[in-house]
Amino acid sequence: MSQADIISRAQKVLPAGTFGNFPGNIAIREGKGARVWDEDGNEYLDYLIGSGPMLIGHGHPEVLEATHAQIDKGMTFFANNAAGIELAEEIIKAVPCAEQLRYVSSGGEADMYAMRLARAYKQRDKILKFEGGYHGMSAEAQMSLAPKAEVTLPAALPDSAGIPASVAEHMVISRFNDLEFTRQLMEQYQGEIAAIIVEPLQRIIAPQEGFLQGLRDLCDEFDTLLIFDEVVTGFRFSYGGAQELYGVTPDITTLGKIIGGGFPLAAIVASEAIMSHFDASKAGNGWLMQLGTLSGNPVASIAGLKTMEILRREGQYDRLYDIGGRLMQGISNSLTRAGHAHQLAGQETLFEVVFTDQKLGNYRDVLTGDSAKAATFNKVLRQEGIFKSAGKWYPNLALTDADVDFTLAAIEKAAQSL
Repeated sequence: MSQADIISRAQKVLPAGTFGNFPGNIAIREGKGARVWDEDGNEYLDYLIGSGPMLIGHGHPEVLEATHAQIDKGMTFFANNAAGIELAEEIIKAVPCAEQLRYVSSGGEADMYAMRLARAYKQRDKILKFEGGYHGMSAEAQMSLAPKAEVTLPAALPDSAGIPASVAEHMVISRFNDLEFTRQLMEQYQGEIAAIIVEPLQRIIAPQEGFLQGLRDLCDEFDTLLIFDEVVTGFRFSYGGAQELYGVTPDITTLGKIIGGGFPLAAIVASEAIMSHFDASKAGNGWLMQLGTLSGNPVASIAGLKTMEILRREGQYDRLYDIGGRLMQGISNSLTRAGHAHQLAGQETLFEVVFTDQKLGNYRDVLTGDSAKAATFNKVLRQEGIFKSAGKWYPNLALTDADVDFTLAAIEKAAQSL
């Protein structure tokens, strides 16, 4: 069956013809290493990699061997299993803030529970988040994720229909990389904010020097919890995540993507005292109910364990940073030669180009980018055999030097086409 036939079928059974994640103009048939093939057999170098989880590439033989062995024994049990416990132990060793862990099946679910956990622990209702910050699909997370209108902060705008107006009353919206404004909000709502939730690198915007430590200091000063959403950055920026890289330890961390090795798995980690709210025997009226059919399932746990074992091997992160650095430099060189104003946002393991001459410090700065030019750039990259999202490059460890050279040639053509 052709790709056109599949796309046509999708239009009949899926709203907008998609699963909601990615444009429905392509259907991926298979992936291997750093490559994917669509249903017509067209081959691409993959810089989407499942939106981040396939850091070591698709179908890594060691991961396949481990997961196949587990599938023969059973796919999910709802009860505890040894692989899930071993994975929890390894995550706790790696992540600075972690003493205990609870599994869920998606990063958005982890973020929802993290905010609920902070409210239970602090017995306060308000959460401070940053405009443009992505924390999943819960009602709280959908406040001011991608607002279409500029409003006076800290007012929160829902990005989705179906969210009760009352949710906005409990969300305080600040500007990423603006410590002074965040301090003003902490003072204005003193004693009401349970937690600040933040992506250490917000989508593609890097934290300015001292910003994350400043949030840590504010949370300590105002007796508020700090939540790092490391669903994307965990085990990507370093083995201990962004908190290890930046040297700032939050109170609660959410993880996903890489810890499941390509299967549905995510987690909330924190100190034993905070995590005790998940224990009905200790929490009393503060008990936080949490159930999930596939939480901690053994197949995902085995895949995550093997992926993490591979990441611990010598030189893995050096190579990942080298690949990303070469790509970022190549993009900048090509666009400079072609005479296009641009900013490289993010860092070597996760980045994007924004077509603007304005420095990028927050969500509204990114909106100054030339979206039409970005769309053309990405369209030509696709034509040249590069598969990526509209907003991010995800380097991966399956890329070879020849793959990087191929990508740089495609980038040059895309730059010259603008």
